[in-house]
Amino acid sequence: MLSTLLVVLPIFALIFAGWLARRIGVLGAAATTELNRFVVFLALPALLFDVTAHAHWSTIWKPGFIGAFGLGSLAIFALTVLIRRGQGRPLADAAVDGLNAGYANCGFMGFPLALVAFGPEALAPTTVAAIITVCGVFAVAIVLIETGLRREAAATGRTGPRVPVWRAVGRSLVRNPLLVAPALGALVPAAGLALPAAAETFLKLLGGAAAPCALVALGLFLAQERRPQAGQGRVAALLVGLKLAGHPLLVYGLGRSLFDLPPLLLHTAVLMAALPTGTGPFMLAEFYRREADLTATVVLVSTVLAVITVSAYLAAIG
Repeated sequence: MLSTLLVVLPIFALIFAGWLARRIGVLGAAATTELNRFVVFLALPALLFDVTAHAHWSTIWKPGFIGAFGLGSLAIFALTVLIRRGQGRPLADAAVDGLNAGYANCGFMGFPLALVAFGPEALAPTTVAAIITVCGVFAVAIVLIETGLRREAAATGRTGPRVPVWRAVGRSLVRNPLLVAPALGALVPAAGLALPAAAETFLKLLGGAAAPCALVALGLFLAQERRPQAGQGRVAALLVGLKLAGHPLLVYGLGRSLFDLPPLLLHTAVLMAALPTGTGPFMLAEFYRREADLTATVVLVSTVLAVITVSAYLAAIG
């Protein structure tokens, strides 16, 4: 419990710093949007490029782990999208909700927890889980959000009737830094290249700002005055339940029954799936100007409850 709390504590400290800065007037009403745009256009692309550019595929190629964690994450994402679409949610918002349930906080919480729980041997599969989450699941969500937005625009005539939705979506995707950056980064190891020292320093400095700035932006958003929407509590409970219970249970079932993972890979995959919702869904909700209240609630509540659920899992496996 103590090790989990020590990992989670800086997250709450950064969220509180943003909340306090907004409450006392240090940062104004526009700070949330502007800080989030900094993360989306600069800091997070640098981080994604850095991750894929330094990925040693020969050492992290673990098909069973990739299958269990990747399929589990995508299945929870798809299930949530289907549920929310069935409840009348627009596709773009349903995709954000899917991320709320399937986007684990592997980058910020995964590495220190895996190191404390399982030792250095767990860092390679943790890297795999982070890449799957921040590149794979994130990319699928962006495609759905762009598709939903283009359909909405086409239905209202804002894009013109002669522009096919798929072409408009394609143009948006190839200009999206969150997809372009990891794709370009993957070319570096594929071509057998190495980044210059100056580029390394630049990426580390800029990419290192992604997580803290996203958390401060979340705190800024939580400090705003707003009215909770009817039924939001039930939806948040559903998404938190899918994230903290459904996600790890599905990954455990896939890892043990379908892929027959060894204990280290199995428990690392389940630990990654049991982590709370990361800030990725909130960044996308703010960037695309979708409803962010629900996402902020899910991120905060799941992070609080994960202290109990993750500690309970680690205690159960000894």
